[in-house]
Order: sequence, then structure tokens, then C-alpha cells
Amino acid sequence: MRQLIAGNWKMNKLLGEAAALARAVRQGAEGIGAELLVCPPFLALPAVAEALRGSSVAVGGQDCHMAPSGAHTGDVSAPMLKDAGAEWVILGHSERRQDHGEIDEHVREKVLAAVAAGLTPIVCVGETEDQRMAGRETETVGWQLEGSLPKPFAGVIAYEPVWAIGTGKTPTEAEVAAMHAFIREELLRQFGEAGRGIRILYGGSVKPANAASLLGLPEVGGALVGGASLVAADFLAIARAGQGA
Repeated sequence: MRQLIAGNWKMNKLLGEAAALARAVRQGAEGIGAELLVCPPFLALPAVAEALRGSSVAVGGQDCHMAPSGAHTGDVSAPMLKDAGAEWVILGHSERRQDHGEIDEHVREKVLAAVAAGLTPIVCVGETEDQRMAGRETETVGWQLEGSLPKPFAGVIAYEPVWAIGTGKTPTEAEVAAMHAFIREELLRQFGEAGRGIRILYGGSVKPANAASLLGLPEVGGALVGGASLVAADFLAIARAGQGA
């Protein structure tokens, strides 16, 4: 299965900057075997989708509401993302869970909304530093998987060691491999043989310097890239380290 290299631009890039970054990614994407995805801020989605139209690079949103429409000031629905050109959506990111109080039940409802709108969800799970220090990392991730994923589940999982995001810290290869192996076991437990085909991305300070080693680990089906996705050359370098089959 091809690895997925997804760029989460977070709250960065004005319209012109976003379109320029998308064009740069498009120009460098030729010959890369991994599947490529960029997730710009909501307002930049149409411009980025237009810049990538007809290319091999897909476009996604960074969140969606669980309802298709209604009195939800400031929110964006899954059908709106689809209408703006998105094919994917990131859900349950640690920054949404921490900054907006999202719980597993909310994430599960959003997954259902995304799938109903024709979007492929990337569901994020991961532990904080306190949870890891207490030896509760697998317990935490296991509960998140149980609570966030509807049955059946047609999407992708992204493991984020929350303590590594934006800190420059990176778990050891052994730690990443162990967590990805645990997540695979949980997916098989919850979904049976169908759980074997769900890709598990790694997301936590992925950079060109460590991409090859991380993407070469067992059960790592790609990467969810934050800061490095804001520089086309860095994102493409990570993508080149990915596997095309």
C-alpha cells in the first residue's frame, strides 16, 4: 500500500502564499511514489484546490462540524469542505482536543459526517507527556481509538505523540514502532481483518532529516507533517522518503 504524506498547514499562509506553496508542491510532486495531501486553512481551500486541480496532490480540510448545516457560528461543515474542493479531512487533532475541548464522542460524530459527505477522515490519536510518564500511553491511545472510530471505519489513523508536536522532540524509533504495533493490534481487535488495511500515519516533528528512518518502520503507513509542510522543499523531501507501494 502506498504511504500517505499529508501536510497540515494549521493556521498559516494567506491566500496568495497558500496558492504559491500549493504550486511549488505540485511542481515537485512528479515522480514521487507516495500519495500526497495538503490541508490548508479553510479560507485557502478553494485557491489551493484550484492550484492543484488535475495534479496528483490531494486537498483536505483541518476539521469539520458534525452537522451538515445549521446554527453553528464559526464552524465549517463537511459538505462545505467537499464543495470547496477537499477530498480529505483531519479530525481529532491534539490541538483541537486541547484547545477546543473535543472529546472522542465528538470526533466519532465528525467522522460519520465526513464520510457522509464523501470525505476520507484522518483521525488523530496520541498521548501527552504526563500520560507517557505515567505509563498510560497505550491505555490512552486505546481508549481514543475505541471512542473516536465508528464501526465500520473507512479512513486513516494518525498517531501524534502530543509531547513531540512543535517541541522539536522526537520519540525513538523503538517508541514509534511499539505504538504503531499497538495501534495495529487495536484496529484488528476492533475491526477484524479490515483493520489490517487501515493506514497508520506518524505525526510528530517529522523532518527531512528523520523522514526515511521513521517511514521505514513497521506499520508506519505515512506521515502527518506539520511545520515542515510549510516549506515545499522540506515537504517534498519527506515525501521522497516515502514508499510508493
